[in-house]
Amino acid sequence: MQYFVTGATGFIGKRLVKKLLERKGAVVHFLLRKESEAKVAALREYWGVSAARAVPVFGDLKAKKLGVSADEIRRLKGQIDHFHHLAAVYDLGADEESQIAVNIEGTRNTVEFAKAIDAGHFHHVSSIAAAGLYEGVFREDMFEEAENTDHPYFMTKHESEKIVRKECKVPWTVYRPAMVVGDSTTGEMDKVDGPYYFFKLIQRTRQLLPPWMPMVGLEGGRVNIVPVDFVVNCLDHVSHKAGIAKKCFHLVDSEGYRVGDVLDIFSKAAHAPKMNLFVNAALLGFIPRSVTKTLMSIAPVRRVKAAVMKDLGLPEDMLTFVNYPTRFDRRDLDAVLKGSGIVCPNLHDYAWRLWDYWERHLDPDLFIDRTLRGSVAGKVVLITGGSSGIGLASAHKFAEAGAVTIICGRDQDKLDEAQKEAKARGYSFVCYPADIADMADCDRFVQLLIENHGGVDFLINNAGRSIRRAIENSYDRFHDFERTMQLNYFGCLRITMGLLPGMVAKRRGHIVNISSIGVLTNAPRFSAYVASKAALDAWTRCASSEYADQGVSFTTINMPLVRTPMIAPTNIYKNVPTLSPEEAGDMVAQACIYKPVRVATRLGISGQVLHALFPRIMQIVMNTSFRMFPDSSAAKGDKSAKPQLSAEAVAMQQMMRGIHF
Repeated sequence: MQYFVTGATGFIGKRLVKKLLERKGAVVHFLLRKESEAKVAALREYWGVSAARAVPVFGDLKAKKLGVSADEIRRLKGQIDHFHHLAAVYDLGADEESQIAVNIEGTRNTVEFAKAIDAGHFHHVSSIAAAGLYEGVFREDMFEEAENTDHPYFMTKHESEKIVRKECKVPWTVYRPAMVVGDSTTGEMDKVDGPYYFFKLIQRTRQLLPPWMPMVGLEGGRVNIVPVDFVVNCLDHVSHKAGIAKKCFHLVDSEGYRVGDVLDIFSKAAHAPKMNLFVNAALLGFIPRSVTKTLMSIAPVRRVKAAVMKDLGLPEDMLTFVNYPTRFDRRDLDAVLKGSGIVCPNLHDYAWRLWDYWERHLDPDLFIDRTLRGSVAGKVVLITGGSSGIGLASAHKFAEAGAVTIICGRDQDKLDEAQKEAKARGYSFVCYPADIADMADCDRFVQLLIENHGGVDFLINNAGRSIRRAIENSYDRFHDFERTMQLNYFGCLRITMGLLPGMVAKRRGHIVNISSIGVLTNAPRFSAYVASKAALDAWTRCASSEYADQGVSFTTINMPLVRTPMIAPTNIYKNVPTLSPEEAGDMVAQACIYKPVRVATRLGISGQVLHALFPRIMQIVMNTSFRMFPDSSAAKGDKSAKPQLSAEAVAMQQMMRGIHF
């Protein structure tokens, strides 16, 4: 038995060829572009056959008679018993022009070639998409009844099948597979498609929420999903049966699944929260199409939709098919499969294999360089306050990753010591003395950066001052508020606004502002510090909105308590869990890799939520902690006395062990 196969290097075609070659004495001729000749050896190894049984025929699907030479056509004429046409674009997101060229014109060229070589039987692998968005049950003997085929994918699948039905001069059979997923025994798949588009959303839900958390799912129409091994087994079995000429077979699951069921099945496979309540997407049908069209004509609405879909990894058209209205009858397929033992596996039984293979091999995050080196190597990074603490720990990470690392500080001796430490580790810093609290010095420093380095690519606003003192002990210390605001807010702004024009001109740049968990929890005794950081947070939110379309992004880190010289004067912090400067530096590095809008601990986020929902209760809680932990002796003006903690304060410290502020 001799076969000719187009699309033999594709996901389904590669497996079909392997199945055909299992037949004794079978020889498969397969279409291959000349530039892909190097793939032949690997294909034969996968199929486990010699060159005599897997024969490449060089040509091009887009050329007349597939661009196969006249000599090759004469050699094949009358030799091919079965011609399997699988080459096509199987992608909802592909552009219309390429789909027409391959799916429609490619099929026409293939039909002409099959006639030229006088093939015995032409097997056309179409798709259930040929039915369009038909309302109701679409039978195997239906074709002209297809509805709503406006989408390029549906239209080209319908038109290519029409070419076979109208123009094919040799006996033909059409096969319409459902949505094809990976192998039911191995999970193997070659691309993200169909239900796989929702895997990233499921994965993020699992990362954010515990598995016992009840979730609201989206309900819609029925979708039909089949594993690739079922499709291949059907194609192999049916194509060798008698009496199949001019028939169509639906290679579908006899049941099908609702969209909500599919999401829930894969959520279970991923150990993500179970969807207990479903909202039917059909409820949105009451919105007139004219209203939807008007909304989509508004630029901000389109941008928001595009951003959300991109963030979730979903194609623009995916939501169009949530309410999929078509069900597929397969009585002709059942009749041919009777007694063969070929059945479509239950999705519940193999969903975990699909998920496992996707997460190990297809997850888009696997192909993104998430290393710090990949993000900052060769880039200019400025870290203010980089001669000690969080700034110095961060500087070491950036320099190790290959960045041009610039640090600044007021103390030249500390800068020299930091440089000495860096050289001992095999790299160096670019050190500049600068006082960020002095506006004139900020301007001088910015000009120096522009002249010497052409600006910066990453700005880490780390320089800051913290004061822990109750307001009642600050009545005569208004300068505490002024000097804190001068450095933490005005100084950061002066540097940032000086460097922003250069980032905008290059249409790239990332700014990380080191804020505090206190902004989220409204920590008592830190009114001067929290107010200055809150001002910076508010400015950053405004700026991020203004520069969102200019290539400049911002991250605010609501940093928990860190063991730095800043907190050293407060002795009670010696008994409170804190981050090391290196751990804080990791947070800064992650902010430059992923560029999130905000980085915060769960404790900080919980505090912000509780303050928003139960402000009076949170006032009582914070007031209790305020009275429990007194001002330091220095804050009270008495440097000789040692702070005494109450039994309640000691108990609170023990309860909070392991919780980073």
